[in-house]
Amino acid sequence: MASTGNHRTALITGASSGIGYEFARLFARDHFDLVLVARSGDRLSSIADQLSADFGVSVRPIARDLGRPGAAEDLFGDVDGAGTTVDVLVNNAGFGLKGAVAELSAEAQEEMVQLNVLTLTGLTRRFLTGMLERRQGGILNVASTAAFQPGPLMAVYYASKAYVLSFTEALANEVHGSGVAVTALCPGPTVTGFSERAGTTGTRLFRGPTMDAASVAAAGYAGLQQGRAVVVPGARNRFLAFGVRLTPRAVVTKITRTMQE
Repeated sequence: MASTGNHRTALITGASSGIGYEFARLFARDHFDLVLVARSGDRLSSIADQLSADFGVSVRPIARDLGRPGAAEDLFGDVDGAGTTVDVLVNNAGFGLKGAVAELSAEAQEEMVQLNVLTLTGLTRRFLTGMLERRQGGILNVASTAAFQPGPLMAVYYASKAYVLSFTEALANEVHGSGVAVTALCPGPTVTGFSERAGTTGTRLFRGPTMDAASVAAAGYAGLQQGRAVVVPGARNRFLAFGVRLTPRAVVTKITRTMQE
């Protein structure tokens, strides 16, 4: 994945809470310096100070809205201009919204595509070049079990995660043998702030078993180290992800809608 030298750096987006924060702790524990990116500057600065004190690593917080056009180019320019070599990129930032396509605002859905798809793709492409030249590195893109089926009442979110999964699997094949590991992490319902922002807290989807963010991050971290292209944490989630492949598409879509209601 990455060199075992003393100056490895991981860049993690959406690092101010939830799975992103747990990733930051895992990398810091293994002596990676960190570049942490999120919108909430105060929270991010507090986390940076905490991780630096706990693990003795260098942590640079960058308060940035990655849901706007040009965000990937600007962030890459900032990091590259500072002379920072990114050994591992974790594209964790993303959000979802519950509601029919015709009812949710066009602006909110376009921002979702920008963050979940376009920014993720742009950051991956820009940092990948250096990793390939160095013949070492890792990219971990956070998708979702939503990637495995259509999602009525969250159509854009589900579609965006299907893109992340497909894109990451294809990229993992393209770079095979290059020294760069590429992994898609596909968590199911997880205890984070995601459901509150998405408006899915009261749905059937979140009434069942949920995983904690630390366990999800640990599964993704291990999968990246092992060079696995796809990681679905949790036996129940793996069963459901496999099951949709054997079920007629129309049936899967109806069941998914029921879970969203």
